[in-house]
Amino acid sequence: MKMFVGIKNKLQAPNPNPHSDLDLEFIKRIAKRIHKSGLITPAVLFLEMTKPLALIGSHAMIFFGPIITAFINAEGYYRAAEIFEDSNNFEKLITEIELLENEATNNTNDIESQKSRVSSV
Repeated sequence: MKMFVGIKNKLQAPNPNPHSDLDLEFIKRIAKRIHKSGLITPAVLFLEMTKPLALIGSHAMIFFGPIITAFINAEGYYRAAEIFEDSNNFEKLITEIELLENEATNNTNDIESQKSRVSSV
């Protein structure tokens, strides 16, 4: 019976949330970079259009990895390929970008309302 213990462990359902807090932090960091660049609308549009191709894009990243990593950080590149293999992570990135934009918009509106209160006094 002990010989089947390893098989039982392999047959268990995979973890539904396999990504760690580091992966979520990686997604948030990418969202912050996109938000700082000011290209929010084109980025969200591009991500929405390419979401169905996530798996193919991830495999293409891995295929071209040896060439591309000669010029950029290999760890971040392969990490991105692994994370964005799942189209749900595209949705997480889009959500993070939209949250950052909403926060920025709300902060701008708060500042403008404070300025109007000060000027009316």
